Amino acid sequence: MTLESRLDDWSRGWRGPLFAALVALIAGLPGLLAMPPLDRDESRFAQATSQMLETGDYVVIKFQDQPRFKKPVGIHWLQAVSVKTFSDAEDRRIWAYRIPSLLGAMLAAAACAWGAAALLDPRTGLIAGSILGATFLLSSEAFIAKTDAALCGTTTLAMGALARIYAAQLKGESASKLTKFAFWMGLSLAALIKGPVGLLTVFLALAALALWDRKARWMKDLGWTWGLILFAAVVLPWAMMITVATDGAFWGTAIGGDLAPKMAGGQEGHAGPFGYHALLSPLLSFPATVLLPAGLAVAWTRRKDPGVRFAVCWLVPTWLMFELLPTKLVHYALPAYGALAMLMAAAVREPLGKLVRWLGGGLSVLMGALLAAVAIYGQKEFGTAHDLGWTVVAAAFALAAGSAGAVLVARRHAVRALFVAGALGIAAHIALTAGLIPRLEPLFLSRDLAQALNQARLSPRSGAPGPVAVTGYAEPSLIFQLGTTTQLTDGEGAADAIAEGRPAIVEGREEKPFRAAMDQLGLAPRPVTTVEGLNYSDGDRERLTVYRGEPLPPAEDAVEPTEPAEESQR
Repeated sequence: MTLESRLDDWSRGWRGPLFAALVALIAGLPGLLAMPPLDRDESRFAQATSQMLETGDYVVIKFQDQPRFKKPVGIHWLQAVSVKTFSDAEDRRIWAYRIPSLLGAMLAAAACAWGAAALLDPRTGLIAGSILGATFLLSSEAFIAKTDAALCGTTTLAMGALARIYAAQLKGESASKLTKFAFWMGLSLAALIKGPVGLLTVFLALAALALWDRKARWMKDLGWTWGLILFAAVVLPWAMMITVATDGAFWGTAIGGDLAPKMAGGQEGHAGPFGYHALLSPLLSFPATVLLPAGLAVAWTRRKDPGVRFAVCWLVPTWLMFELLPTKLVHYALPAYGALAMLMAAAVREPLGKLVRWLGGGLSVLMGALLAAVAIYGQKEFGTAHDLGWTVVAAAFALAAGSAGAVLVARRHAVRALFVAGALGIAAHIALTAGLIPRLEPLFLSRDLAQALNQARLSPRSGAPGPVAVTGYAEPSLIFQLGTTTQLTDGEGAADAIAEGRPAIVEGREEKPFRAAMDQLGLAPRPVTTVEGLNYSDGDRERLTVYRGEPLPPAEDAVEPTEPAEESQR
């Protein structure tokens, strides 16, 4: 049985979406289990969710005692359900907070396959969903406990349902109520997870389709009346509660302090030129990079094909929106990757031209070599000889994925190239995220500090006096692992913690004021261990020392005199 006939068999009915979801699961699950808590966004989200579980306040989002008014509450609710189901807030097991992201990635892959099957064909749908699920971008976001994979899943669900509604109207039919429900539910959940991003993706695609087709009458069949009621039922309750609970401060901060700065300039230094996302797309779409030029060529040469037209109307407006946005991060364009996957899958329906085959092959080899270089550099800079095995495995799989895809597509075996490169690329991703990177100790200072406190029996979670005082290092991952009450202070505050019998963590640049304060208190520092490494969030080398608490003796330590023996006998 040929690969093509196997794909036809695997893509029947719900098999195609399930196969695509399985690809996303395999690609994302190992990293979910192996990677330590990441800085900074992941740990901020996880810590805020943990505080919801600790306090029972599921409306106001906080990080320690500071309001976190940036994103809606949806991802926190999903994480809270996951943690209550599989773990406990006190355990601080990051994998439990990541499960909604993995499910979001699986939903995105399945929804892409489901929607593409209606406009193209079931086999092409299976390929499109598998491409999306295997991309380095989505499979990496799948193990990070923040909004982006869940947003991609819900937005792609809405777009997949829209594809089926569009396909039905082309046949003069009406889509099922379940399909329309999926459209509105995806749209509603996307809004509750990340505000306007999912809405903009969907409505920009609708506007582009209306302009291209010069008709929009079919859009009346979306079920606007009950759909808007469903949207309001999902989104409005929390919107009203957060407005009342914060006297409207949430909206002022979320819009004026988060959204507006991103539109005005590169917020927090995250700026980039126009073309930033396009330049990164060959790497982020790996191992499907081999079909990237072919997919872009299909977008033009077969633009009259309804499936291709739909993908272009999904891809281009959303991509341009993120390219024009001054603030740029690699994951911003993720809601458009389902459309890119559809175009790449559509390209294999016909023989590929020589130019796109050679361009795709060249890009595939280049991206495989780049990922291999990243693995080698990481081991050389941050690893030890014990990490060499994982380095070789990761680099070998990355090079094999890029090279095998290039060779097979050059020989006109596009489908086989995609699946061979996909399998090897997923293996490379697993070797990197579950094998090599977690072993690079200098990159995970917070994990090493938490382990050092546990080993010395100084962690409040093990019954030691707390909270831990930290000066010179304020990464959210450390707060998540040590607990909500972790004290961020200065050198004097760290000395006061020692005097109270609590442990302190002091970064090298705070050593002088810390030791000066200790001298004033008449205490001698008692270091337990030192952790050194790179704070990859800001690029600084850090040297952090853990100190044991040494409580001051009471101000009045006089003891009542013991009665003489003869008096006590009397």
